[in-house]
Amino acid sequence: MLTEPFLAAKEILDKIEQNNHQAFFVGGSVRDFLLNRSIGDIDIATSATPGLIKQIFDKVIPVGIEHGTVIVRHNKESYEVTTFRIDGDYSDKRHPDSVKFIDKIEKDLERRDFTINALAMDKNGTVIDLFDGKKDLQHSVIRTVGNGFERFTEDPLRIIRALRFSSQLGFTIDPETVVQMKEIKQEIDNLAIERITNEITKLFKGSFINIGIAYLKRTEVFKHLPVLRDHQHIIEHLPKSLKSLYSFGEVIALFNHIEPSIDAAFWVKDWKCSNRTKQEAIQLIEALRYFSANGLDSLLVYRLDPEYYHGFFRLSEILYPNNSAHIDGIEHLYKKLPILAKSDLAVRGNDIIDLFPNLNKGPWLQEIISKLEHEVVLGNLKNTKKDLKEWIKWNPPEIN
Repeated sequence: MLTEPFLAAKEILDKIEQNNHQAFFVGGSVRDFLLNRSIGDIDIATSATPGLIKQIFDKVIPVGIEHGTVIVRHNKESYEVTTFRIDGDYSDKRHPDSVKFIDKIEKDLERRDFTINALAMDKNGTVIDLFDGKKDLQHSVIRTVGNGFERFTEDPLRIIRALRFSSQLGFTIDPETVVQMKEIKQEIDNLAIERITNEITKLFKGSFINIGIAYLKRTEVFKHLPVLRDHQHIIEHLPKSLKSLYSFGEVIALFNHIEPSIDAAFWVKDWKCSNRTKQEAIQLIEALRYFSANGLDSLLVYRLDPEYYHGFFRLSEILYPNNSAHIDGIEHLYKKLPILAKSDLAVRGNDIIDLFPNLNKGPWLQEIISKLEHEVVLGNLKNTKKDLKEWIKWNPPEIN
């Protein structure tokens, strides 16, 4: 029996079939449906070519049309629709270098990575399972479709995907598959870094992260990852109390705590992360260092972007299990903050300059503003023009 959100996507299958083509739900959504997990994105495989899909549906985005993939927009939802295919060589790209479109779902399922992902389901809820994927789901096993050497050679990213699935699902990896992962793992060196970063981020976010990390160590895949290949002790020194981290910025902050000599900028460059990830990592690293020295106070909460409060809480739970910063305490301090930014101070730069008409503008001005900010946030000074000016008079700038 189909459930939401499959029922919402069923109309797409209906339309394709009305045009004399096959269409099935495939991959992770089918796997998660059978595991009673929450359903994420729904992917569809079809015998219809991308050109025909563009004719059938009004809103089609050609995201990877040369590889048979388009996005169909339907009822404000997006669905990835891919033509049945056989992949060519992947080299180091996100997609195979070449594909051959076919008209049989069976051949399409043969090219998939793991048995638990090589499942298709029709609009009536009937599951096509050619490789005992349902049996492996029942036994919580990750196993390649067919010959593991071939699957991993086709795309070495599948090695890291196996680790990621073990972390997400809590599954064991079939012993033979582990052997094959070890044999091929050096091919990871040829992958695009962005693909690796995406998978490792998902691995650290997994509910069973300790299982994923155990396999990361056992397979020694970490010896083929940026930075870690040259600093292998980082993985060996991961805390035993490891819990899920929700972003790569959080992961960098964790790694920096283990090896402070490698700064956030170096991680970001080697893993080809965004500036957003860089800023997140820097803020979390600074917050953790402050927390280690001073504990949780208003100044830490003030300096840290509220967007990163939960990440900071997760990291403090891992790194300081007996003295973590509880999220309720963080949010309580935030609500009590007298100011949220320097611009909220009751005095402006010109007000301070007027108090010292004989001084030229210089670094002393920003130093005073920073001290005011510090004292106000910690509750040592009221944020009124009168109180701030009085404080400045008693704490004049030190000019050499």
